[in-house]
Amino acid sequence: MTRIWQSAFALLLVTGALLGLTPPLGKLATENGVSPAVWAFVISFGAGAVLLCALLVGDDRTALTAHRLRYYVITAAVSYAVPNLLMFSVVPHLGAGYTGIMFTLSPVVTLILSILLGVRRPNRLGIIGIAVGFVGAVIVATTRGEAGRPADLLWVAAGLLIPVSLAAGNIYRTMDWPENTGPIELAAGSHLAAAAMLLAGILLSGEAGSFATLPGMPLLVLAQVAAASSMFAFFFRLQAVGGPVYLSQIGYVGAAVGLAIGVLFLGERYSALTWIGAAILAAGVFMTTKAQNQAG
Repeated sequence: MTRIWQSAFALLLVTGALLGLTPPLGKLATENGVSPAVWAFVISFGAGAVLLCALLVGDDRTALTAHRLRYYVITAAVSYAVPNLLMFSVVPHLGAGYTGIMFTLSPVVTLILSILLGVRRPNRLGIIGIAVGFVGAVIVATTRGEAGRPADLLWVAAGLLIPVSLAAGNIYRTMDWPENTGPIELAAGSHLAAAAMLLAGILLSGEAGSFATLPGMPLLVLAQVAAASSMFAFFFRLQAVGGPVYLSQIGYVGAAVGLAIGVLFLGERYSALTWIGAAILAAGVFMTTKAQNQAG
């Protein structure tokens, strides 16, 4: 475990693989009547509670400051509440695999935002990679979900907002990381903040009745909480070790896992054009990754 905790590449693989479980599990939940907001709450509350318990057991606590509170709230909204609501809303319409592909756009969007905000400037290979990745994304978007089940363009557009929100979170968390604060504390605080936001939204929208469906799927709930709490402990460690652009590459691993699960276990099928677009997107990803390594 110590070797994984110190290796950015190992953290990337573990975090990305756990991320890839989220769209398939979310698809199963929504198909069984759980609303997107309630399932997003399950993730944030479950992960936050487990990580908080880990902090309390380890007696690794720090004082709640205004800076940390601000970090929790902004991270909760941009990194968790919004993208999870979007993900679980679109996955019934686009499929788990297609939704997972949206995560592969996060590195490109993160790199673009980092340029605009002056966090870093890409070299020529980075610019080419962004352009190639964009072409692949456009091709994937035109296929509009599973083969034979084209989704409304509105759902595709909503899916494209997922990487934008994730990228904004990637940049923010690096720029405003509180001093002398560990990754597990930040993960616990931001997820509990997200859970509070989601619960308020659920109560105000009248979706609280969806909670009654959860006791009927205990194994699915436990699997999602276990995957989420494990992922976010590694997630914040990867943020500290690798930085925002490297962290964003968990989308590639997550997309591969999500596609594999969707095709092998959920009966999803995608057109040849989707796979071609995904391959072009992967080429752009490779270029931006190589450009990041050269710049680093």
